[in-house]
Amino acid sequence: MLHILPAPLCGVLMSVAFVGNLVFWAIPVYAVIIVKLVPLARLQRAATRWMHRLCEYWVRGNILISETLLRTDWDIEIDAVLAKDKQYLVIVNHQSWNDIYVLMRAFDGRIPFFKFFIKQELIWVPILGPVWWALDYPFMKRYSKAQIAANPELAGEDLETAKAACAKYRGLPVAVLNFLEGTRFTAAKQSAQKSPYRHLLKPKSGGLAFAISALGPELDSLLDVSIVYPTGAKGFWDFMCGRMQQVVVRIEQHPIPDEFFSKDYRDDPEFRERFQDWVGTLWTRKDDYLDAVKARGL
Repeated sequence: MLHILPAPLCGVLMSVAFVGNLVFWAIPVYAVIIVKLVPLARLQRAATRWMHRLCEYWVRGNILISETLLRTDWDIEIDAVLAKDKQYLVIVNHQSWNDIYVLMRAFDGRIPFFKFFIKQELIWVPILGPVWWALDYPFMKRYSKAQIAANPELAGEDLETAKAACAKYRGLPVAVLNFLEGTRFTAAKQSAQKSPYRHLLKPKSGGLAFAISALGPELDSLLDVSIVYPTGAKGFWDFMCGRMQQVVVRIEQHPIPDEFFSKDYRDDPEFRERFQDWVGTLWTRKDDYLDAVKARGL
């Protein structure tokens, strides 16, 4: 196991193994991407399913690499009935790039392959950018306050992108991941926005409401994931070096009220307030859980 090696050497070896696993699975994925370019709807859907399967193999390879070479104490509690042929919305607190790996490790083939919202600029990431595009990941543009002030219509563009992307997933098994805070938690960000939560930033409810509306009643439930790094959130390089020694994860399943599928979040103020209260209740429960775990000093 690499934990007996100096941390930088461990990180280098882990990096080589991860890159090798990525390139190995990227070859057949790119072959399927070529198939998906053929303008036949049934063939494109089949190609998407093949890519999902190949990506699951890639994830499993990463898990096997880390389980073999690193020593991490995983405390995962799942209070949910999960299946790979369902549709889920997944919400989670965001602290580090490692959150994505933690989610993959926690669910490990129990639900459909993740779709999540990513910045427009990431389409240029080598190898992964075209794969995200072919998997129909929603690419979101980010605008400055000055740009929005000059053109207020830009403020709602991300919500429309979310709605259009989720509409593509109807009739397909899918797990749509949403980091409701919109950015990684830091004490500075918490102070700047005067967050009422001890361990969380304020949740952004609009994207979640639009995703629920777009997916419709086929949506099975909401999966609320709480991630705790008892020794503090680490960067991805720290993870590769074996410094992420303990992770606590809790997954809770919640039904989605029927009215959320048909109400208009943008134009119905009363519904918007009820929806925000619902999200606020979930966020308060999460904050209390994070506080309890940190207080136990696990």
